Amino acid sequence: MKDLKKIFVLSSCVLLVSVCFTVAASAQGRDRIVRSTGSQPTNMPSAQPKPQPASRPTLTNDVRVVRQDQAWEPLVTNTASSRAVNAPRGLAAGRTVYGMATSERLERAIKNRYGLPYRYGSTGPNSYDCSGFVWSSFQEAGIFFTRSSARSLWAQSEPVYGDDRFKFGTLVFFNNLGHMGIVADENGFYQASSSKGITYSPFAGYWASRIVGYRRLKPESGAMPEDNQ
Repeated sequence: MKDLKKIFVLSSCVLLVSVCFTVAASAQGRDRIVRSTGSQPTNMPSAQPKPQPASRPTLTNDVRVVRQDQAWEPLVTNTASSRAVNAPRGLAAGRTVYGMATSERLERAIKNRYGLPYRYGSTGPNSYDCSGFVWSSFQEAGIFFTRSSARSLWAQSEPVYGDDRFKFGTLVFFNNLGHMGIVADENGFYQASSSKGITYSPFAGYWASRIVGYRRLKPESGAMPEDNQ
């Protein structure tokens, strides 16, 4: 009987110890779970704020679209194959040596040659010297004379004075009769320049002190066109 009591007491103690151990182990497990879920490792990056889309600035002024109905014009004028930008308007003013029809043909002939290169002794069609340019342009306008040098044309023509010197179609001579051109108006003339080819040049500056005189073809030479006779 005593043995049974001892066994019972011992069993009760063992059971009590087991229960206490189980309770303690369960408490430790809950503490670990709480720590693992409630704390964050120090090496984990902190949460970054979510970027917000950039807001577009509000326009404070009204946007207006301007329509341009006028024809577009270039800022730079191409003069390689046309009349110079500062070329005269002599025909519009009626200041010409010859009749209007002849003057228009002469102007067109000059324009067709504008920008072509200079070549000594050449009368065209792709290059000209000074007298060759004059002769070829007059030929196309219907004014015929023998092709010759500037000095020879000086001798074949008659002098003009006053305002007649600056009428379109007058011949102007330079450099001791070594060069010539066709007067455009009181501001300048057309010539075959050794550096620029067929071009318009102003009298002012370089050419002013080199002018020998102004001439035009004699009517009796047979060179005058029909609308001048």
